[in-house]
Amino acid sequence: MKHKLSSTLFVLALFSLLLSACAPMPAADGGAATSAPTEAPAEEATSAETSADTGEAMSDIGTEAHPIKVFFVPSVDAQVIVSGGEIMANALNEATGLHFEVSVPTSYAATIEEMCASPTDSIGFIPGLGYVLANQLCGVDVSFKAIRFGWSVYWAQVLVPRDSDVTSLADLNGKKWAYPDAGSTSGYLAILPLLADNGVEPGETLEAGGHTGAVRAVYNGEADFSSSFFSPPLKPEGEEPWQPGDEPDIPADLVDSCAPNEDGSRLMCGDWRVLDARAGLREEAPDVIQKVRILTISDAIPNDTLSFSPEFPADLRAQIEEALVAFAETDAWNESIGNQDFYGWTGIDKASDAEYDVVRQMIEISGMSLEDLGQ
Repeated sequence: MKHKLSSTLFVLALFSLLLSACAPMPAADGGAATSAPTEAPAEEATSAETSADTGEAMSDIGTEAHPIKVFFVPSVDAQVIVSGGEIMANALNEATGLHFEVSVPTSYAATIEEMCASPTDSIGFIPGLGYVLANQLCGVDVSFKAIRFGWSVYWAQVLVPRDSDVTSLADLNGKKWAYPDAGSTSGYLAILPLLADNGVEPGETLEAGGHTGAVRAVYNGEADFSSSFFSPPLKPEGEEPWQPGDEPDIPADLVDSCAPNEDGSRLMCGDWRVLDARAGLREEAPDVIQKVRILTISDAIPNDTLSFSPEFPADLRAQIEEALVAFAETDAWNESIGNQDFYGWTGIDKASDAEYDVVRQMIEISGMSLEDLGQ
């Protein structure tokens, strides 16, 4: 029988975590949860392991009666996640014979709670902040990190109206800030030290419910500035790729040309492709680049993770890891988590816990509180 963490215990545990000293960075990312179980028939997965703490027999994990829980943070539209997640779940089912149930908890914090409440049978596609908190709270373990167009890192961006007279972060003092979720690494955590270092105390705040929502808030005039993820623009073949230190936004002489391509699948500015959070608003607001500009970006953040719950059976984990690597090489990947309207992962790579020490340091520097996490 599973022991689900009560809200009180979760809050107390997380409070203790955030007060504790973080590991140093080594030298040199409202509503009911949506669920969609897979239905394809398969042989029952077997494991002789048993959880000593819960007394729960784990031999039925991955069966149709006990599907593996797959949690996705709600950073984009939940229906996009569920439909793409089903494609992934079905592919993994075909490769391993295991059954999966896709779910989108109501917030980043809820995703952490769900994984810790399901220590033997859950997988989470969670950003760096969520991974670090879940790891220290209950031992969630990272397996893979996202690759996006060759990058294993990403950045946070600050957006303002293109016609705004804001020219520096200091100009944002007292202005209304929209962010995706207080559990978002790029949309919230990485922004806190940027604002603090520039003496910025926002006025009103708006939790926009996702990165696209944060872009929308600036586009619609609901906020003076917003924060969301930044991925470098994809430049035309033959041109030198974007590098850290380059201007993050589209060149001024291309802005008027920016629009979705013919089938609406991409946001293009001439031969440049927009890959930051603004691209998620392209169909609703084709002129989003003409209306919203990038003020600045943060230091690099390690990409989102695919992580396993702390007591996940090792044999099943190995099967799933092998199947994910194979799935990442298929066309179906681009209809699932590789879809730009989903998480836009163009591939995966093995990850280590030490890579996320930089996020632990962000938590320490920011002095993040439970209220910041949205509890």
